[in-house]
Amino acid sequence: MTRWRVARLVKVRDENPSARTLVFDVPGWPGHLAGQHVDVKLTAEDGYSARRSYSLAGPEGVELTVQRVPDGEVSPYLTLDMEPGDELELRGPVGGWFVWRPDGPAPVLLVAGGAGIVPLMAMIRARRAAGADTPFRLVYAVRSPERLCYADELLRPDPGVSVSLAYTRRAPEGHPRPPGRLTAADLGPYGEADCFVCGPTGFVEAAAALLVGLGHDPARIKTERFGPTGD
Repeated sequence: MTRWRVARLVKVRDENPSARTLVFDVPGWPGHLAGQHVDVKLTAEDGYSARRSYSLAGPEGVELTVQRVPDGEVSPYLTLDMEPGDELELRGPVGGWFVWRPDGPAPVLLVAGGAGIVPLMAMIRARRAAGADTPFRLVYAVRSPERLCYADELLRPDPGVSVSLAYTRRAPEGHPRPPGRLTAADLGPYGEADCFVCGPTGFVEAAAALLVGLGHDPARIKTERFGPTGD
């Protein structure tokens, strides 16, 4: 297991009313692959500590996007109270299966539910940073326009990357898709692709089943899920 390192916050950026991106300086950071995550530890003055895992949002440096969980122990501090210059401990990178490497030859289908966009955004950014021409398609399911993360970046043209937004509760005026749960029509067809699905457990299970039903090879569907939070 990798050791705990001291991370100093250097920059923050609000992504939506309840999500915040935090950029850390971590001396000795060994680098990571798009899709990996870190363990974060906060320690109180009385010695009590709380740990959570967060996906890395970019291909370089340590950048986390955290969705605030009501009554949570860690996310409210990270999204509301922590300021540049403050420090915490983190450990990583963690995980080697749910990752995308720029030398992968196959087209890529990314399916995000709510905060599950974070590691998939890291893959999109890694593709761009590497100058790769691998075709990417992102299907991003989110409750409403206000809950989008990385909106400006995702809505800018990015050659070889197509983005489809699936609003589940309220869509903006003029959006071509009515609000509702993800369907097979949202996902396919997309040929022989490497699929990465991330989001809450129920979303991931439903999306993976849709992909299998569309004929995708189950061995090429990689999933990552998180607890009760998300869309």
